[in-house]
Amino acid sequence: MPYLHQDSKPRPPSLPGAARPTISSGKTYEELKQDCLRRGVLFEDPDFPACNSSLFFSEKPPVPFVWKRPGDIVKDPKFILGGATRTDICQGDLGDCWLLAAIASLTLNEKTLARVVPLDQNFGPDYAGIFHFQFWQHNEWLEVVIDDRLPTFKGRLVFLHSAEHNEFWSALLEKAYAKLNGSYEALKGGSTIEAMEDFTGGVGEMYEVKKAPENFYEILEKALKRRSMVGCSIDTSSAAESEAKTRFGLIKGHAYSVTGIDEVSYRGMQVQLIRIRNPWGQVEWNGPWSDNSPEWHSVSPSEQKRLSQAALDDGEFWMKFDDFRVHFDKVEICNLTPDALEDTTAHKWEVTIHQGSWVRGSTAGGCRNFLETFWTNPQIKLHLTEKDDGQDECTFIAALMQKDRRKLKKLGAEMLTIGYSIYESPGRDGHLGKDFFRYHPSKARSKTYINLREVSNRFKLPPGDYILVPTTFEPHQEADFCLRIFSEKKAITEDLDENVAIDLPEPPNPTPSPQETEEEKQFRALFEQISGEDMEIAAEELEYILNAVLKKTKNIKFKNLSLISCRNIISLMDTSGNGKLEFNEFKVFWEKMKKWIGIFLQFDFDKSGSMSSYELRSALKAAGYQLNNYLLQLIVLRYSDEQLQIEFDDFLNCLVRLENASREY
Repeated sequence: MPYLHQDSKPRPPSLPGAARPTISSGKTYEELKQDCLRRGVLFEDPDFPACNSSLFFSEKPPVPFVWKRPGDIVKDPKFILGGATRTDICQGDLGDCWLLAAIASLTLNEKTLARVVPLDQNFGPDYAGIFHFQFWQHNEWLEVVIDDRLPTFKGRLVFLHSAEHNEFWSALLEKAYAKLNGSYEALKGGSTIEAMEDFTGGVGEMYEVKKAPENFYEILEKALKRRSMVGCSIDTSSAAESEAKTRFGLIKGHAYSVTGIDEVSYRGMQVQLIRIRNPWGQVEWNGPWSDNSPEWHSVSPSEQKRLSQAALDDGEFWMKFDDFRVHFDKVEICNLTPDALEDTTAHKWEVTIHQGSWVRGSTAGGCRNFLETFWTNPQIKLHLTEKDDGQDECTFIAALMQKDRRKLKKLGAEMLTIGYSIYESPGRDGHLGKDFFRYHPSKARSKTYINLREVSNRFKLPPGDYILVPTTFEPHQEADFCLRIFSEKKAITEDLDENVAIDLPEPPNPTPSPQETEEEKQFRALFEQISGEDMEIAAEELEYILNAVLKKTKNIKFKNLSLISCRNIISLMDTSGNGKLEFNEFKVFWEKMKKWIGIFLQFDFDKSGSMSSYELRSALKAAGYQLNNYLLQLIVLRYSDEQLQIEFDDFLNCLVRLENASREY
């Protein structure tokens, strides 16, 4: 699938201002609503219709779903009833527990919730069947408008619903998120932190519980106090274990949200507790400190009230923090602002954003295991100039996100395995070549290459200049990406995408006739034979002579030069403007072509007779053309074959077109 060029210049993070409308008409929520009220109709969303394509892309609904508006499901529908709370989220028949766990965390922060779920909507007198929500996507806030037709079966909501049957904010939020990603089916399977970031624009960090730092309790306590969103899960060892229930009532491979952390006085000792919520709205931990466990008998009613402890089958439960560390494997924290979790003071972090693309054949070089192409990946220069307060190093978070993969699921796209490496800069400008990476180890790297939407890690490095190389694990894999750099002190970033520059040698003067080599004598004889009495050759004659010569040239693969290509050559070399080449003009071109053959052979590293498209940047630079990623991507798309190889006739065509263009430039 094609990937558009991304402007990779660093840009500031988007501010929580007006979100960009996404509906195809270009109208805002308020304009659409007023239009419906004026016409006395209920809104019907043309971009996300009430039909099967909005539900599934790879299967048919298992039962006949009926799309109904809330007023057709219950008599007295409400948008929010008694405040939006975590108990309003009960999972339906869709495998999107990761999303529901994030929504449950979202309800813990009223300000953040009001950004995603604007409170200026209801089923009151100005009801028009239209609702709107806001989500963060790749450095901008988007307004997603939907109608309120929801999939039902036998009069009940099929997917996400509230415990209160006449409350609909959570079901409508799920529909808006499904629209953002193309369908309800696109929401199957995911990481809680993905939705958390889409709700906040924050940055995520993941911890393996068994390897977490000793102060992990304090890290979680601090995160929750700062209104960070926190999720947790238990690993599975096989697909068969997915959503398998343990003897302690916990579900493997299932996304939970962390909704509280506290200490309680128990028999003269302070016990650390953590509160977890299952988005199913039922099925809970049955070990110590669970809803009906005897431990609560030794806790005063006032303490129980303070902890909101109630023995309800609502999916929420307390457990001892030590037990949590034993039974859970992963914790995901989404910091609403990337404040450091390691210390006690909040920081205002500096943020820069880079948008880019991995394009097959030019900038999709894969990880360091693939040295021959690794150097062709995008490269971002990071200037760390100021040390952290009271420290000798500079702290920053690098968060690499692959874009729109969930939306592209219906086209067969999956999450790619991504990561990055960080190198100390050699102090020179321009895109670093293969030899640099051959002889220089990385100074830091992402902890792992993983098939998540985003990979983020925190680093501390001495002040200096560094090169960050974002990559997919395998080469030739295409995707757009967004790289965010969060730094405690101002860090300057720039893309090492090279400026377009042309440095061509002066055209060689034809060798005087008495000094002709044997090859040149033969060539003059052939030229005279083809050109005839006028000693000039037209495009048709040039086509014949070049194809005859190049097909006999050793060590290069060559298909055929077309008549159009030969007209381009004449356009390049014809100084008289008569549309033909005289012998001296042709001889100058021949010298050029011999040089180009030498460059082609130099960069045909495997001596196959064709050149890898990943070597095109270096080959063109040797010929005098320094190109940026955008131009390089276009040229590779135009001149390489399906195996990402470039044969000499394509290389020649490329150089002729570039030189013609450079004259206009």
